[in-house]
Amino acid sequence: MKVIQINQTAQQDACLARLCAEVYGQQAGLTPLVVFAGTRRVLFAQEAARLLALVDNQGTPLALALLVLDEAGEGMTVTLSCSLTDDIEPRHRLIKELSLKAPLRVEVKDSADEVFYQSCGLTRWLDGGDNLRIGLGARHPAGDISELTDTLSIDEHAILRSFKHNPKRFEEDKQRFVEGLAAFPETL
Repeated sequence: MKVIQINQTAQQDACLARLCAEVYGQQAGLTPLVVFAGTRRVLFAQEAARLLALVDNQGTPLALALLVLDEAGEGMTVTLSCSLTDDIEPRHRLIKELSLKAPLRVEVKDSADEVFYQSCGLTRWLDGGDNLRIGLGARHPAGDISELTDTLSIDEHAILRSFKHNPKRFEEDKQRFVEGLAAFPETL
C-alpha cells in the first residue's frame, strides 16, 4: 500500500466528489456540493489543499483525505477523510502515514475522534475554544496554541448565494459533482 497525491483534474474531481459524498452522506442537502465546489474553485485553485489517497498494490483507492494549509503555510489540517471500505483501517493507515510525512493537524470535538487520531500518531494535543481539541503530528512546527494560525477555508454561505444568483454555475458544479461520482476510478 502507498499514499498518492491526486493531481489530475478528472481524477481529482471524482475523488473529491466521492469524499464529500462519503463524509456528508445523502441526507446533507447541498453541503457536499458546496464543499466540492468551494474546494475546487478556491482551495485547489490557490494550491491551498491537497487530495490524497491510500491505494493498494493494484492502485485501488482504499481511503481518501483532504488536507488544507493554514494561513502561515506551515501546517496542514485534515478537513475531510474517509475509508472507502467497510473497515476503518484504511483511513487509519492513511492518516498515520500522513502524520509521519506532513506537518499534520486535526481539530475534533468528540473524544472518540481524539482517540482515533491519537492512534494515528497525533500525540500532541491542545485545548482550543468551544471544547475544540487540536491534535498535532510530530512534524507540525507549533509548540503551543499561540503559534497556530487558522486553517484556510471556503465561505460556504457565499457559495450558496452564488448558486442562488448564478443558476448556470450551480448547474455546472452539480453536473461536475454527479459526473465525478459516476467516474470514480477503480485504480489511481
